[in-house]
Amino acid sequence: MSTGIFRGAFTALITPFKDGKVDEEAFRELIETQIEQGIDGLVPCGTTGESATLSHEEHEKVVRICVEQVRKRVPVLAGAGSNNTAEAIRLTQFAKSVGADGVLHITPYYNKPTQEGLYQHFKAIAAEAPLPIIMYNVPGRTGCNMLPATVARLAKDIPEVVGIKEATGSLVAASDILELCPSSFQVLSGDDFVALPMMAIGGCGVISVTSNIVPGRVSRLCHAFFEGNLEEARRIHFELMPLHRAMFLETNPIPVKTAYSLLKGRKLELRLPLVPLQSSNLEKLTEVLKASGLLH
Repeated sequence: MSTGIFRGAFTALITPFKDGKVDEEAFRELIETQIEQGIDGLVPCGTTGESATLSHEEHEKVVRICVEQVRKRVPVLAGAGSNNTAEAIRLTQFAKSVGADGVLHITPYYNKPTQEGLYQHFKAIAAEAPLPIIMYNVPGRTGCNMLPATVARLAKDIPEVVGIKEATGSLVAASDILELCPSSFQVLSGDDFVALPMMAIGGCGVISVTSNIVPGRVSRLCHAFFEGNLEEARRIHFELMPLHRAMFLETNPIPVKTAYSLLKGRKLELRLPLVPLQSSNLEKLTEVLKASGLLH
């Protein structure tokens, strides 16, 4: 298993809004809570952070705030992906300029690039903005699946490509990547549900949605596994499953932002085209939060 810096439980941070703007105070508070409860790393401006509806100015602000607030206490893996290679380079250069430890790059969505196009995309980013890159493969959202052979080619050819957030949900794909790539290559689960089984075959952690609300529990799961306490890791895995399911009652990040607003007593703010949970799913989410001891 890789021992690189992107190891353990990383939170794909939500972006709190207030009156239509990024709520800096709430975001800094969220970051502090994450670190206090033992999270291993933070990911601003990913899918869970509603990056698709952040302006370029807001995107940069969120990354800057995160790096400033963290103060190198844990690694910051800044979302910098785009389906426009030139824009992905610019976002990576910005992340590097403010001190991010690495960047998370989604495979270009909508364009449907070929495997060669994916290779050239990441090669260009690394050449123009050298910073550790974690690629992000989530074909359910992008319509584009980066095959294990392409991942391995990049891992071997491009030193900046240090890992992947693998979110196909397929342990076969994860196993193929781990088999084909150098032992130093860092494979993080992009799916809370399979974090433990993916670590069991050589993954080094998870980029988690659920850890927005229970960072300590998700971190303990990873650390129990790393320490060889498989019984404890399994116990936490099954304890977390109802929360994982609740976080995906509807499109992420609708449920997790709703949970955050309920737990913090804050007004829920999403950006269109995301809308609040249906009332039946809000009831289900509330029941799970109560059963998990989070909401009284």
